[in-house]
Formats: sequence, structure tokens, C-alpha cells
Amino acid sequence: MKIAIGSDHAGYNYKELIKQHLTSQGHEVQDFGTDSTAPVDYPLFIRPVAEAVSRGEFERGIVLGGSGNGEAIVANRVRGVRCGLCWNVESAQLNRAHNDANVLSLGERLLTKDEALAIVDAWMTTRFEGGRHVRRIEMIDNPPQ
Repeated sequence: MKIAIGSDHAGYNYKELIKQHLTSQGHEVQDFGTDSTAPVDYPLFIRPVAEAVSRGEFERGIVLGGSGNGEAIVANRVRGVRCGLCWNVESAQLNRAHNDANVLSLGERLLTKDEALAIVDAWMTTRFEGGRHVRRIEMIDNPPQ
């Protein structure tokens, strides 16, 4: 699978860890930055990930920051992106199964490395359930009038 990944300075260390983890599983990962723990403005690195997913250049995206909140907000401003902030395996599974999320947001300051990798694995392997959720997802992009 083609995965876009990006972070700010507070998510940099886990971004590098997750990149390596996904690559070792055979995924193609493109890093949209940042390239260090030096302070940066996260929208500069998160929006390009979301836009690349929205254009269909990548099947999924992963964005990281200190809490992951701002990153999820930025990603969700891009039409066609459904980004969820996940904090445990169950939230990641529901994010995919019920929302068919195409971008995952994680907060490095709130998770251990093992938790972050477990969340990524659950999110990557959980399939969208379809059914009643399709109608709800359609309403996200095309709100009822």
C-alpha cells in the first residue's frame, strides 16, 4: 500500500519509527516532513499529506504531532479526507471499520512507542464494514439540505 506520512517536530520521532515499521512490512511510504525535532508549523507538513491522499496519489496517510489534535483538524479541512485521532487499538479499528478513514492522526506525547505501532497495525489491517456506514460517509461529503 502507498502511504503518505508527515509530522511536526513533536511527532518526528514516531514518524521515523512508523516509517521504518511500515516499510519493513512492504508498504511504500513517502515522507512529507518535517526532518527534525526543530520547531515548525505543523500545517506546512500535514496539509500536503492530506492533499496527496485526497488526490488519490496515496491510499492512506498518517500524520503526527504532540497531541495529534491540530494535525487531525488540518487534515480534515481537505475535501475527501476522513482523518481520525486515535488513542488505542479499538479507536483505530472503529476509525477504519465505521468511518473508512483514509488518514490517521497520532499524538507522540500521549502514546508509548508500542501503543503507537499497535494502533498503526490495527488501523492498517482493519477493513471498512460498509453497510449502514456508507450512507453516513456520503452525508459527510454531501450534507443533507
